[in-house]
Amino acid sequence: MNNRSVSGPRLPPGSRPKAIHIQKQIPSSSLAAITRRTLLLTIFSALFIGVYRWADAIKSRWYIFDPSELHKITLEAIERYPNSTSAVIHHIVQSFESQPTLKPYITANPFPDPSPQAVSAYPSEWVFNNAGGAMGAMYIIHASITEYLIVFGTPIGTEGHTGRHTADDYFNILAGQQTAFAAGSLEAEVYRKGSVHHLRRGQVKQYKMPDGGCWALELAQGWIPPMLPFGLADSVFSTVDLITIYHTIRITAREIIRNLVAGKI
Repeated sequence: MNNRSVSGPRLPPGSRPKAIHIQKQIPSSSLAAITRRTLLLTIFSALFIGVYRWADAIKSRWYIFDPSELHKITLEAIERYPNSTSAVIHHIVQSFESQPTLKPYITANPFPDPSPQAVSAYPSEWVFNNAGGAMGAMYIIHASITEYLIVFGTPIGTEGHTGRHTADDYFNILAGQQTAFAAGSLEAEVYRKGSVHHLRRGQVKQYKMPDGGCWALELAQGWIPPMLPFGLADSVFSTVDLITIYHTIRITAREIIRNLVAGKI
């Protein structure tokens, strides 16, 4: 018996077999799942935007501090204690403690005694803050979802980027001076003792506290949580100061949660 090989039709010399492309169809169940997820994402996005716009329009209802009143109290404190920054801070916080509408929402007075002091009575409540290339120390008087009030400054000077924030920032100068400028300006803005540097929401500047130092009472009003990454980024990626990061988060979270429980958003 002869064994004959069985083969298909022979191709002309030099020719190649044609590739056969098979187009796979997406199962109808997968299309339905994709459509459902897209619809849910669209609905969620629309609801989020709607809630944000509503909340943004009424957020001032949750403010407990008045920038004009705060500036007035600051000027009174500076006039009463012209040569003592600690006494100025004492007077300001004491004035908050005397107001029943504010007292439940603020921390302890960092300088309980009006006599001149070089060190706070609560040093563990002070933390370094590295942000935008600048470095200083801060004491949180109030922190909530829509406001914070802190003492911030340095006795040796610093400079950096203000950050572009989701809140209006009122920088009341208690001692020394601060300079700043916005891109496009050829001259510096100068804020001396007793003046207020108002950085509006969304604005950005370079600022400097000269070598003689500067201390300020800083009020932010707006959405505070989105500002926190700016306040922590340098510590996370530059100084890698884990202890400072821990205490910053600990104190900020403690006050925000405490005020939420007390009904302050």
